Amino acid sequence: MNILDENILESQRQSLLGWRIPVRQIGHELGRKGMQDEELVPFLLTLRRPTFFTRDLGFWSRQLCHARYSHVILAVGQYEVAHFVRRVLRHPDFNSQSKRMGRVIRVMHSGLAVWQLHAEHEVRHDWCE
Repeated sequence: MNILDENILESQRQSLLGWRIPVRQIGHELGRKGMQDEELVPFLLTLRRPTFFTRDLGFWSRQLCHARYSHVILAVGQYEVAHFVRRVLRHPDFNSQSKRMGRVIRVMHSGLAVWQLHAEHEVRHDWCE
């Protein structure tokens, strides 16, 4: 299940849906508007293996690695979100739910930085073009 934070623009959500990428958004289909950051992790644990996409850089933390969900932090412009969500979901290292679980992934123009559950160092990945 792909979950968008409520800080993702409606136009970006609609682009993803138009590309037939199934997403649900906090404050629309899931949760409630105005959920605080500290409420999101317990909420994610109630869902079945969610991948949570956000532009909130405060979620870039090794401590957020958990076997039952993944976080994707989009360090890109607000109008580039849909494009980069699609790139992550097509990346050979992250193109399935099981490949994303237990990871916190920071998405940048230059590539991806990943914290994995029980890892001592972040790992860098290049974009596959």
